[in-house]
Amino acid sequence: MYKARYYKADGAEGGEQNLPDWLFDGVVNEPVLHQVVKAYLANQRQGTASAKSRGQVAGGSRKPWRQKGTGRARQGTIRAVQWAGGGRAFPPIPHSWRQQIPKKVRALARRSAFNWRAQGERVLLIDGLDFETPKTSRLVSLLKAIGAEGKVLLLTDGPKENIHRSASNLHDVDVRPLGEEAAYHILWASVVVIEKDAIEKAEPSAADTAAQHVRERGEPAIRRVEADAAEAREDKRAARRASLNARRRGITLEPKAKAAPETKAAPKADKAPKVEVAPEEPKEAAAVEAPAAEAAPAPEVAEGAVSIDDLKLPKVGDLSDFLAAFDNEADVAALQERDRRKTARVYYEARLVELTGGDSPAENKGDDDA
Repeated sequence: MYKARYYKADGAEGGEQNLPDWLFDGVVNEPVLHQVVKAYLANQRQGTASAKSRGQVAGGSRKPWRQKGTGRARQGTIRAVQWAGGGRAFPPIPHSWRQQIPKKVRALARRSAFNWRAQGERVLLIDGLDFETPKTSRLVSLLKAIGAEGKVLLLTDGPKENIHRSASNLHDVDVRPLGEEAAYHILWASVVVIEKDAIEKAEPSAADTAAQHVRERGEPAIRRVEADAAEAREDKRAARRASLNARRRGITLEPKAKAAPETKAAPKADKAPKVEVAPEEPKEAAAVEAPAAEAAPAPEVAEGAVSIDDLKLPKVGDLSDFLAAFDNEADVAALQERDRRKTARVYYEARLVELTGGDSPAENKGDDDA
């Protein structure tokens, strides 16, 4: 429940007062506020702007000069848009700019505007104002005493002519009876001052009552289901993004979702001896065959590990970090055999040099050819 500062008619502070729940319900719907304020400003347009086109200007039925032979540009009428006194291109036409907004939407915008001002503690309550005669200085001193600075919207308990005339020459003060203000007027004002009697006598409209009943019943079940589904989709997207980020940071040999049965692991043992170096690197092939033959039995591989043939090769830019996770020359050679990208050869050769501690295979090949 929102509260507002309360002041007496002479400007003395009288504590805080509770604001009614049906009007200050805590809901601020910004899209509805934008729609209603835009419609209000559009409805203020008179739509009487008008101008004549070339067909509506009198005269100009005769061609000013002949088409050719004069050395001047051809003209068909002196009432064309480029002539002084001619018609206007695409002139404004009188029409209505009015926009219709449903009552419930207007009521929601009004409550949202009041809640917005109440959240910033810019709603003040004051005792009933009754000026015997219009007096601008008295109204200014009263607003200054209660701390209402800037643009002020004063909502009275019904029409009060003397107060309205007292603020008629004040550009930053707007006086209206409570209930006749729109969402635009509330947002226009920096401070909203409401007479206490007016807020106590005010009754909710049919739209406000319906909204209050909906809030008391709680959120509809269908909206809760939609919210839960949206939350589940967002969690799924977050898990997918986390998985992709983990793959980009490094290589983790995790088991696949559908792991092959142990009985089907035997055929993979036949593929182990096939891991060999490309034909242009005979020296490296001899060094790789020995450990490959020793590692032929498939059961020695850690359970759930992914084979070299099943690994997905990353982009060339991420290849250096990818190869840093392998300490076996046979694995690097097998990956190089699978990778046919010319730009990736440098990374494989550099990793093989780090593992062997010698020259690169390309240099060894050059020595053999010599």
